[in-house]
Amino acid sequence: MKLERVLCTEDDPDIQAVARLALELVGGFQVMICGSGAEALEKAADFAPDLILLDVMMPGMDGPSTLRALRANAATANIPVLFLTAKVQPAEADLYRSLGALGVIAKPFDPMSLANQIRQTVSDAAAA
Repeated sequence: MKLERVLCTEDDPDIQAVARLALELVGGFQVMICGSGAEALEKAADFAPDLILLDVMMPGMDGPSTLRALRANAATANIPVLFLTAKVQPAEADLYRSLGALGVIAKPFDPMSLANQIRQTVSDAAAA
């Protein structure tokens, strides 16, 4: 699977900035940042990302609701999703996987290893 374009959905401007730097400069990805689930739904099909990073807790439409809406749209139904969350208990990670996410990345994440973490999770999911 090619992994070049990442849509990052995160409501915190500081985390948006760190994620953009980590993904573009360190990871070499093309990145689009969305500040809400609604914005991600609006822009995902046109941007055609290879992967969506999705914050779990956002005002309005949370990550799981956004994922359900993405899956309901033919244009975005098959785009792999990773959740970003500070709550990484095994039960939560299992829940997010049961919703259709490839996995979970813990916040705060290490900007220097975020891109490799994403690539490894995608690779592990493809091998499973």
